[in-house]
Amino acid sequence: MLHLTEVKLPLEHSEDDLKAAVLERLALTPQELLSFGVFRRACDARKAAHIFFIYTVNVAVADEAAVLQRFADDPRVKPAPETRYRFVAQARPDETRRPIVIGTGPCGLFAGLLLAQMGFRPILLERGKVVRERAKDTWGLWRQGQLNPDSNVQFGEGGAGTFSDGKLYSQIKDPRHLGRKVLTEFVKAGAPEEILFISKPHIGTFRLVKMVENMRQTLQTLGAEIRFDSRVEDLLIDADAQGERQVRGVRLSSGETLKSDYVVLAVGHSARDTFQMLHAQGVTMEAKPFSIGVRIEHPQSLIDRARFGRFAGHPLLGAADYKLVHHAKNGRAVYSFCMCPGGQVVAATSEPFRVVTNGMSQYSRAERNANSGMVVDVTPARDFPGSPLAGIEFQRQWEGKAFEAGGGFYRAPAQLVGDFLAGRASTRLGSVLPSYQPGIHLTDLALCLPGFVVESLREALPVFGRQIRGYDMADALMTGVETRTSSPLRIPRQKDSLQSVNTAGLYPAGEGAGYAGGILSAGVDGIRIAEAVARAMQEET
Repeated sequence: MLHLTEVKLPLEHSEDDLKAAVLERLALTPQELLSFGVFRRACDARKAAHIFFIYTVNVAVADEAAVLQRFADDPRVKPAPETRYRFVAQARPDETRRPIVIGTGPCGLFAGLLLAQMGFRPILLERGKVVRERAKDTWGLWRQGQLNPDSNVQFGEGGAGTFSDGKLYSQIKDPRHLGRKVLTEFVKAGAPEEILFISKPHIGTFRLVKMVENMRQTLQTLGAEIRFDSRVEDLLIDADAQGERQVRGVRLSSGETLKSDYVVLAVGHSARDTFQMLHAQGVTMEAKPFSIGVRIEHPQSLIDRARFGRFAGHPLLGAADYKLVHHAKNGRAVYSFCMCPGGQVVAATSEPFRVVTNGMSQYSRAERNANSGMVVDVTPARDFPGSPLAGIEFQRQWEGKAFEAGGGFYRAPAQLVGDFLAGRASTRLGSVLPSYQPGIHLTDLALCLPGFVVESLREALPVFGRQIRGYDMADALMTGVETRTSSPLRIPRQKDSLQSVNTAGLYPAGEGAGYAGGILSAGVDGIRIAEAVARAMQEET
């Protein structure tokens, strides 16, 4: 099989056009082409007047060796990579030990799934509820302002990614194509097959809910045990005279103890009480950078016109996205984060009396507004020096101020871009209507953002307005605050074994431990952790 890259075709083309392009590129007759399939499809919309699709195609030909020799100097023609996943271990039929996985977000689900597929029958512990019940609790916050601290956007089956745009792309290095294993399992669980080849796949919340349910059924069929409403309150750790530490299990908030020498920690970036417990237990951790800012909303039609020009609204393109970065004079980076085309801004707090925003959209991306995080980097040495937990307190400080500025009841503080740039509080909405539930309160966002964030955003927005015409329009709406861009800490792990650097048998994983950012990279890290656990268990057999 050959791997043919950079096949460029106009926006509107047929499958016959793609076949013709393959034949022309490889100088083949139709009889010499046995078959072909799309490996990847990307959209080149850098120039709105001329939009193209760029294909990578796997091609079967009658004489592969001859074609490879003919194109030996062309980097666009290579043997197709091996993307099939191969398991690294298999449990013995009499294996009785069971690894524990804490958390059922993307990382925990894939760690559990791979362990189950290898026969190790993991026990998955989730502090929240099954995804359907969790969705009801989440709507309770959005519609009635009622927060369940253990069942919300952050906590529950599926993790924080369930209530998001469902983006399934990442910039991680993936030489073993573990990301394709993640996407393949998602397709088995009900995702559209297109996620296997389009360059920026997404699923959307409604589809994610059903997929998570299907993955749960698969796990249980494979012998995994999944416990909901099971918050881990403590780790059981043995330490010898030399200070060597070994995890021996967990204690739940119910008082029940579960024994295991293999514990995967996939708790997500908002498990603040768990981080505090781990710190008290002496598990090594360190503060890490993250970002803070707002959600910004524009008419989706404005973004479509700016990105696609006369092709705006074309069914093959869908709703346009964007990615923006500006390096401010004060040394801060300002950038768009988790951009959600045709979506809505959502309440994402997990603690009482705090306001946190995030973005979400459905598969159709058909809502009237585009929204994105617009955030500014913060670093431990400069902004929250001291304890590894100092970043959590920094987040809480501004989330609490946002709750106050929003007037209570989990309403979010909001401000029009024109007023924000002019340094005055907003008193009435313009043409952009807010999508945030349970509602907004117009005010001055400077009340709930660090001064350097306000300064950086005021510098960056006009710059972005020159890149995307209308981006700094006066009626665009900013809603605060966005603080959960990533985990505020990292739990270091050994390079080869992936165990905690000071606690054997504890496997920090995913976004909460500082090793992922988004659904796909979290799933990939879950696979890597499952492999490490399986190898360790097999070596001890």
